[in-house]
Amino acid sequence: MKAGKLSKDKVNIITLGCSKNLVDSEVLSGQLLANDIAVVHENKRLDHNIAVINTCGFIDKAKEESINTILDQLELKRRGKLEKVYVTGCLSERYRNDLEKEMPDVDAWFGTMELPILLKTLNADYKKELVGERLLSTPSHYAYLKISEGCNRTCSFCAIPLMRGGHVSQPIDALVQEAEKLVSRGVKEIMLIAQELTYYGLDIYKKRALPELLNKLADVKGLEWIRLHYAYPSKFPLEVLDVMRERSNICNYLDMPLQHASNAMLKAMKRNITREEMEELIVAIREKVPGICLRTTLIAGFPGETEDDIDELITFLEKHRFDRVGIFHYSHEENTGAHQLTDDVPADVKAARAQRIMEVQQEISYEKNQERVGQIIPVLIDKKEAGRYIGRTEFDSVEVDNEVIIRSDKKLPIGSFVQAKITRAFDYDLEAEVVA
Repeated sequence: MKAGKLSKDKVNIITLGCSKNLVDSEVLSGQLLANDIAVVHENKRLDHNIAVINTCGFIDKAKEESINTILDQLELKRRGKLEKVYVTGCLSERYRNDLEKEMPDVDAWFGTMELPILLKTLNADYKKELVGERLLSTPSHYAYLKISEGCNRTCSFCAIPLMRGGHVSQPIDALVQEAEKLVSRGVKEIMLIAQELTYYGLDIYKKRALPELLNKLADVKGLEWIRLHYAYPSKFPLEVLDVMRERSNICNYLDMPLQHASNAMLKAMKRNITREEMEELIVAIREKVPGICLRTTLIAGFPGETEDDIDELITFLEKHRFDRVGIFHYSHEENTGAHQLTDDVPADVKAARAQRIMEVQQEISYEKNQERVGQIIPVLIDKKEAGRYIGRTEFDSVEVDNEVIIRSDKKLPIGSFVQAKITRAFDYDLEAEVVA
C-alpha cells in the first residue's frame, strides 16, 4: 500500500545510539499514542507513512550510521513509500544547519529538547501530565529510567554537552512515580541511566542525591532489580554503596567509565582524577560491597597516547581485574577541547591498541567466569532463541555483558526468575541448568 493512500497517519520511530535516545523515543511514542496517533518502533512492514529518525552524533561511526539511515528513509520517500521524513536527536541538534543544506528532502529537523515542536509538526499536543507514560521498545520485563539530562563535565573528548546541554536532574517524586508505572506494566528491572549518574541532585537539591533516590526506588513494590549505569569516578558519593549493600533489590553492579589509566591521558582528557585516586576508589568500592561487579569503558588512541600509556593501562587492568570492559576508538570531534590537538594516532594503531587491551580483558573475563562454575545464582530469563533460554544474572546488563544459556524441557516464562546452577563458562557467556 502506498503512503499516499493511507487514511490515517502511522509513525515509525527509528532509534540510533544509546539507551538515553531509546527512552526519548519511548516518550515520543507515548505522547503520540495519547494523541490517538498510531506509532511503531523499527517497523519492517512499511505500512506507515511517516518516519521519525532519532539520531546519534557521538562518534564518527554513529554519525555515519545516522546519515545512512536518513538516506535510506529518503529513498523510501522518493519511491512513494513514505510521505514524510523527520529527523531528531543528537546529530540533528549538532549539525542541523549543515544537514539541511545537504539533505533538503528531509521534511523537518529537530533538536534534542524540541519534543513539543516535533509533536506539533505531527499534529499532536504535548501532554505534560504524561509522567512516565512510554511505549516500551524493550521486552516488557525491563526498562531504562533516565534520571537526568545533559552534563556539566568538560571531558576534552566528549561532545555530549554540545548536544544535550547542561545537567538537569528529574525530581525524585517524578522518578518514583515513573518506576511505579513501569512496574504496574510488568517491569521487574530498571536500569538507571544519565550522562553522569553521580551528579544527580546537585542542581535541584544542592547535594548529590543518588543515595536518596535509590532508597526511594528500592521501596517500590514489585521492583526486583535496580541497576546503575554511567557513574563518574571523580568525587564519587560512597554513600551509594551503603544503599547498594543494604537494599537487596539494588544489583551489586556498577558501570563506571574510567576512559584511561595513564595520568598523562587522564589529564589530557580532563577527567579530574588521577590513576592513584581511581585505584583508591576501586579498593573502597570493593570493600564496601564485596563481590560487586565493576564494569568500565576505555578509549584507545587519544591524541598524544603512546605505547607506554597503553602499557600503563594494561598493568592497571591486570591489577584491578574488572568484570566487564568495553572500549572505543578515539573519535576527533569538532568543538571539543581535544579537537585543538592533533589526531596523531593512526586508525590502524587505535584498532591494534584496542585489540591488545581486549585480549588482556578477555583472559580476565574467562578466569572470572570460571569462578562462577558450580554456583547457584538467580537468573532473569530474557528470551528464548533456537530452543535455548537466554538470561542474565544481577552482574550482567542488557546487550553489553554476559548471557546465561539454559537448556530446559520445562517452560521458563520470559521475564521470570529462576535459580540456576552454572555448569560451564566461556570468555563472555555462561551455561547453566535450572535447579528451582
